[in-house]
Amino acid sequence: MGCRTFTKHTCAVLRRRKASTGPVRACADRSTTSRPRWSRVLLKVSGEALQGNLGVGLDPAVLDSVTREVAAASQNGVQVAIVVGGGNFFRGQDAWLGLDRASADYMGMLATCMNALGLQSALERHGVDTRVQSAIEMQSVSEPYIRRRAIRHLEKGRVVIFAAGTGNPFFTTDTAAALRAAEIGAEALLKATKVDGVYDHDPKKREDARMHEKLSYRQVQLDRLQVMDATAFTLCEENQIPVVVFNLLQEGNILKAVMGQPLGTYVGEDVHRRKGFNAQEEANTTREGDPV
Repeated sequence: MGCRTFTKHTCAVLRRRKASTGPVRACADRSTTSRPRWSRVLLKVSGEALQGNLGVGLDPAVLDSVTREVAAASQNGVQVAIVVGGGNFFRGQDAWLGLDRASADYMGMLATCMNALGLQSALERHGVDTRVQSAIEMQSVSEPYIRRRAIRHLEKGRVVIFAAGTGNPFFTTDTAAALRAAEIGAEALLKATKVDGVYDHDPKKREDARMHEKLSYRQVQLDRLQVMDATAFTLCEENQIPVVVFNLLQEGNILKAVMGQPLGTYVGEDVHRRKGFNAQEEANTTREGDPV
């Protein structure tokens, strides 16, 4: 059967499967028993998580584990874009006394570019075509960020890594992730961190802290839960992009998250509907005198 009967993206995926290496194929085979929940996702990778136990820089073992699972998800037909932080190289304005916020943010953007190039190299070692697009132009090492070109790369089965945040100071990489997710039409934002999910209290300070499995956007705001910064969260809510917060360091979690399997904490507008919640009923109750 020729490629004319398939979409160009499907043909690209099939060609990559044929050329994939043994270890990655084995990882992909374990996930093919269930169909992917989403066709296009944005994965936000914490820079601090990439340092592993090294304390600074990139831990080769963590980098290999992350990229192996991203490769497996891509070979299962999921279009994957990545936004990576830079906290493993630089941690903002508090780096030293007198450093102004704008300069610190620009330095952090350059740190994300180093992580992006490391991820690209590791992904291509696993047989996945990858492109880095930077919000700060660096023609020698990356493409400039162009929305339509990024979408075209994804449609061809390539992984796209967005570097340098939004390209502007005073915005976090979480905001960059939410912005890029909205721009490329991602069906979910997957936030890979060093924690298992979103807790009602800090688990390091309270032993009785409970992890939420599902949350609505409204509940996150009412309870002031720390999912991501307010700008990023508002972008996700307004564009109805669900957010999944999960532990990057547990093997298999990235592949599970990308394939849409239950994991960590799910934040989305459809949580109440899943529980049989009637939004109109809540609105009527509020009008009858409940405090807002």
